Amino acid sequence: MLAFNYRISVGKFKGELNLLLVTLFWSATFVLIKDAITDISSMLFIAFRFSIAALLLIAWKGKKIFANFDKRVFPPILLSFLLFVAFASQTVGLKFTLATKSAFITGSSVVMIPFLQTMIEKRPPAKGTIIGAVLVFVGILFLSSGGSGITGFLNSLGNNFNVGDSLTILCALFYSIYVVYLDVLSRKYDFWYLVFVQLFAMAAFSFLFALIFFLTDLEPIHISYSKDLIIALVYTSLFATLIATTLQTKFQKYVTPAKAGIIFSFEPVFAAVIAFFTINEKISNFGVVGSALIFSGLIISETLKE
Repeated sequence: MLAFNYRISVGKFKGELNLLLVTLFWSATFVLIKDAITDISSMLFIAFRFSIAALLLIAWKGKKIFANFDKRVFPPILLSFLLFVAFASQTVGLKFTLATKSAFITGSSVVMIPFLQTMIEKRPPAKGTIIGAVLVFVGILFLSSGGSGITGFLNSLGNNFNVGDSLTILCALFYSIYVVYLDVLSRKYDFWYLVFVQLFAMAAFSFLFALIFFLTDLEPIHISYSKDLIIALVYTSLFATLIATTLQTKFQKYVTPAKAGIIFSFEPVFAAVIAFFTINEKISNFGVVGSALIFSGLIISETLKE
């Protein structure tokens, strides 16, 4: 029994560390994508991003993927569709809203996941996880407000609420469902197969909707090659898609969905730190308080189990 509990603890610790690494990979994508989608259609960008990742995965693990092919393909495709709606709504939303607002609204998934975990898995989160999620949400609010103050940021969010913000709320909801459903499926499928279906289906959905958007005049298909676009495609395809999806699919089963949501909320903290060291962007006092609250939320969720 002691050995069994030890293996669970080690797996949980490895799971949390790998999800933190996933969050680190994601942290640079907001600004990269916002710059890139001026040169390419939103759906086409997602299609290229996931197509490149899928092809790299086939070259890397093709034999293992097809050796573990599973005929129960509908659940993984449904999982992929949830992820597609989240990615698509966020990417299109970034055309109409600020990166800081997008990051904050996306981060609201941290308070959605505990409720969805209870509804879908019939597994209510621990008290510490709920308290941690609330602290993290308040921390994201502080971090997103920058130097303008909480009231100013909330007024801006309310008075200038636009279609981009609505799409980003849709992203947060569908990504929350995705996180919980991934927890269910990752225990039932070979993870290389599950990663492949997600990448391949995401690419297919994106190409399909790029065509639908073009035919319905919602978004013209265009691409203009630039340095920003190439950098964004390389980074998002390899690090933020192939490696991140592989790690999340493999290790999230060791962490509850609600706890995973708290870990993913470190994305704006990592983004602020990266901006500080790369472009000398100062972190405001509100940002420091917000980061401390997010870190406190993680610590409380780890230590308060009841």
